[in-house]
Amino acid sequence: MLKARILATAGAMAATALVALPAPAWADDGGQCTFPSKPYTGRPWALQRVNLDELWALSTGKNVEVAVIDTGVDVKNPQLTKAVDVSKGENLLPAKNSKGEEIDRGNSQGTTDTVGHGTRVAGIIAARPAEGTGFVGLAPDARIIPIKQNDAEGNGTAATLATAIKHAVAKGADVINISQDTSNAVRPDSVLEQAVNEALAANVVVVASAGNDGLGGNVKATYPASYPGVLAVAASDRNNERASFSQAGEFVGVAAPGVDMISTVPGGGHCSDNGTSFSAPYVAGVAALLKSKYPNWTARQIVAQIEQTAERSIPGHDRNVGWGVVDPVKALTDVDPKHPVESPTPDKGVVRAAAPDVAPVHFGETADERNTRLATYVVVGALVLVAGLSGTAVAVRDARRRRSGADVL
Repeated sequence: MLKARILATAGAMAATALVALPAPAWADDGGQCTFPSKPYTGRPWALQRVNLDELWALSTGKNVEVAVIDTGVDVKNPQLTKAVDVSKGENLLPAKNSKGEEIDRGNSQGTTDTVGHGTRVAGIIAARPAEGTGFVGLAPDARIIPIKQNDAEGNGTAATLATAIKHAVAKGADVINISQDTSNAVRPDSVLEQAVNEALAANVVVVASAGNDGLGGNVKATYPASYPGVLAVAASDRNNERASFSQAGEFVGVAAPGVDMISTVPGGGHCSDNGTSFSAPYVAGVAALLKSKYPNWTARQIVAQIEQTAERSIPGHDRNVGWGVVDPVKALTDVDPKHPVESPTPDKGVVRAAAPDVAPVHFGETADERNTRLATYVVVGALVLVAGLSGTAVAVRDARRRRSGADVL
């Protein structure tokens, strides 16, 4: 994901330098991604866990627009050419950096992406189906509003991020995806929060990545994900557990696949990447599906529906994965259209999502398999201990008898 470094200055707007983060070292695609790249011919695991036919029979995201505030969205990738609403795009990068040097901004519509980050994010949301690949966006009829607000050199600011959010609202975005966060727990200047609140007041669903600084159990607030009303998304792995890098915190709303995430890259083709940057658009895609099917629902109701139908392993909220791992099909099927929920109801206990028709791909043992294995070790260990203690008791008894001269029968 992109990291926003908050540089607090007394009495002034906190500058937000944005730099592209590398994928977590423990898991990457094993090679350098080039632009363009080779097509991914199979069906990515993050889509295998969803019955797409059942999902798209309910909604495809038609008539919904999702603003991707990122490094731009490259429309030269064939799967994004018809997915991007170029007329509403915007490039908000400054003309010069902090050193006074001119910046290669690209075009004014935000449809150039030299980093590839925004193009990946957009693909997860709304990439169109194409021959020769099993990759497709979760909401393949939704439209993307490309807003270029940052780049690999850190030329974005908190001010431009706030402006980007306002631009998205002005252009009629139904959902906003923000795959970036602060590098520490410093709360940005209020102008960013005000922009978020304006979006929420306009009934726009705001989805943000939770952050990638979760190694070692690190817990901290990140922004804009921590603002009230924002749906903060953590990353889950192939076993529906928190990815080791994923940021934890009470602000986390849900988790979504964020490991080995295949998506579109500039020029064409696909690459794999890791991070909560790619979990957030997975959830933004689900939000687009819900907004398309239930256009009169409020942003709060859409967020609550996603949280309520997520697969959770405990009755309440978990700071690692929030209310659980998002279940796109259940979010669209377990619905009361007349009385949509406005907040999750954990009093119903543990909610286990039904296995999709396309079985999830598991690498290594699952949590249940691990628990069974450990339980077996405990039982065997106990039997060995009992046998050892019994043998010791017999040996002590025989020794006492020999010392007393008693006959051993």
